[in-house]
Amino acid sequence: MTANTPHHDLIAPDLDIFEALAAAALAGLPAPYDAAARQIALRIVDFAPDDILAGMAIADPFELTGLYEGIPLTEKSVMDQPMGPDVIWLFRRPILDEWADRGNVGLGALVAHVLIHELAHHFGWSDDDIARIDPWWE
Repeated sequence: MTANTPHHDLIAPDLDIFEALAAAALAGLPAPYDAAARQIALRIVDFAPDDILAGMAIADPFELTGLYEGIPLTEKSVMDQPMGPDVIWLFRRPILDEWADRGNVGLGALVAHVLIHELAHHFGWSDDDIARIDPWWE
């Protein structure tokens, strides 16, 4: 650290910063997606909980950057018993790891990408549908 480098520049973005980045991404959604997105609970934690990783047979918690838990809109029925709100999880440490590995994308753009990917599952899009629309890896 040099004398001119502020200490806060050396600290990884915390959960509050991730929440602000996710809120900015949600605020930028076009209608009609914005209204539907506001109905989803957003959970931002460092890593996926162990039960989620075990249920998905994921051994390395850095492999999961986000997750949608709920019933896609295309499958919901008025006959369904509400089980609570649908949830989009964002996992801070894996996202930070991918951001550092890439080195060519802003953190806000990466958080928005993960959030939009999970939101697409809420709208009933498959991974293949999402990949055709958003070939992020290219």
